[in-house]
Amino acid sequence: MIKEMHQIQEKGQITLPLYMRKKVHIEKGSIVLAKVIDNTIVLIPQETIDKDQAWFWTERWQKVEEEAERDIREGKVKSFDSVEDLIDEMEGKD
Repeated sequence: MIKEMHQIQEKGQITLPLYMRKKVHIEKGSIVLAKVIDNTIVLIPQETIDKDQAWFWTERWQKVEEEAERDIREGKVKSFDSVEDLIDEMEGKD
């Protein structure tokens, strides 16, 4: 555990030393979650996701992705040479 004393500056600002920032992979512009736990302030680095990609990380979509990956591993998939072959398969044509 790393411990250091730091003085709070104007507007509640504090500068984290470079070695601490490198250790937890944060840099200028990084987002951190600040929590108060039992009279202690904890900073937790956060990853952000673009809004147009957020659907992929929903619980429902991740469950479907997991199912698809399992089906692929178990060989429960088919490949088609053309869209027409896929449509024929779906319609039950030989």
